[in-house]
Parts: sequence; structure tokens; C-alpha cells
Amino acid sequence: MELAPGVHVAFTDRHGGVSASPYGSRNLGGMVGDDPEAVRANRAGVAAELGVRAVVFMRQVHSADVAYVSEPFGDDPPPLDGVFTTEPRLALAALGADCPAVLVGDPEARMVGAAHSGRPGTEAGVATALVDAMTAKGAAPERMTAIVGPGACGRCYEVPAELRERVASRVPATWSTTSWDTPALDLRAGIEAQLRAAGVTDVRHDARCTIESQELYSHRREQPGGRFAGLIWLA
Repeated sequence: MELAPGVHVAFTDRHGGVSASPYGSRNLGGMVGDDPEAVRANRAGVAAELGVRAVVFMRQVHSADVAYVSEPFGDDPPPLDGVFTTEPRLALAALGADCPAVLVGDPEARMVGAAHSGRPGTEAGVATALVDAMTAKGAAPERMTAIVGPGACGRCYEVPAELRERVASRVPATWSTTSWDTPALDLRAGIEAQLRAAGVTDVRHDARCTIESQELYSHRREQPGGRFAGLIWLA
């Protein structure tokens, strides 16, 4: 779909790849125990389906580290959780299986970025770090459009009470309660609050909960399991 003029986004699901059970069938994660050849084939298939020249995958470590990229990292990507680019038809991927992807584009600056914002990354402010890094390179938050991808929703993401207290002390909007009335976190609400505080006013959501949506991978629902991706690129 077109997020903004000349800025495209997509979210993959678990179908249409070559991975065998329990990763069936379009696992894009290279560090979950799947056959590396299957992962490579799945990633190549996604690039072909999107019509991009290449896809950048990170070695995600739940950090707030962000880098500019102009080409894929290859077989040994550095530990990062955010990337951005001005290169056309270079897709940026954020993998997840309960952790939301954050995809951001400034159509006027011709710049796009992607971040992986799980619980530690949300605490650390990786979405804010991505906006700040893009702004330092000439983008403007008020021109950006962002979409927060599928993730474990605030009705399902149960955590210990102490963890909810700690995370919410840093990102208040994450405070939540499950549908069965136990402590929970709403990462997507927290990410949206961070984006808005950074000056991004156009914030959208893919509201699917990974725990509830069988077409998506969920680390909480199935282990071992695969990873899907949120992707953003310039036309």
C-alpha cells in the first residue's frame, strides 16, 4: 500500500514461502533455527513480489541503535534496530513475531525508515531515535507519515505487575490490562505516543494482534516459530 506519495509499505504473513514445519511457510527470520536456504529463498521471494531491487535486514538486538543504509548488509549485518535510507527501491525490513514494526516516511525529503520496537526497544525509545536520525539527515517530523505494524495487543500481552510498572514509568501510554484483568503492556500505544512526542502527527496502525491472528507468527503463541516483516521503500 502507499503510505504517502512515493512511499510504499507492506506487511508479510506466514504464507507463500518454502519453509518446512514448524516455520511454515514464509519465515523471514534468520536466527530462529530455520533452514538458511529456505530463509534466503523466502527473502528473495518477498523482494521479487514487491518489485524492489533489494531488501535490508538487520540483526535485531532490542536496542535503540539506528543507521543510514544504501545497500543490504549481506550475511553479517551489524546489531541494529533501526535503519533509514534515501535510496529508491531499496526496501527496509523490520522483523517481528509480537514486536511491532515502525515504518516512517517523509515523501518530500524522499527518506524512509524502519525500526523494530519490542518491549526493550520501546523502553529505550527506538522509534524516537529513528525520527531523530532521519531529521538530522534532512527529513522533518511534521512531514512524516508513520505506521505501527501488527504486534501483541494490550488485551493479550500479559506481563508481571513489576514489569508493567517499570515500562509505564518510562512510557506511560504502555500501561494496559488484559481482557482477563491482569497486568499488560500496550506497546503500540506507547510507540504512537513516542512518535507524536517526536513531532509526527500522522500515525497509523495495522491493528492486528499477533497472538490472535493465525496468519501471523507469534513468539508467545508458538515456539519455535518464524518471523514476518514490515517493509517500507521509496518508489
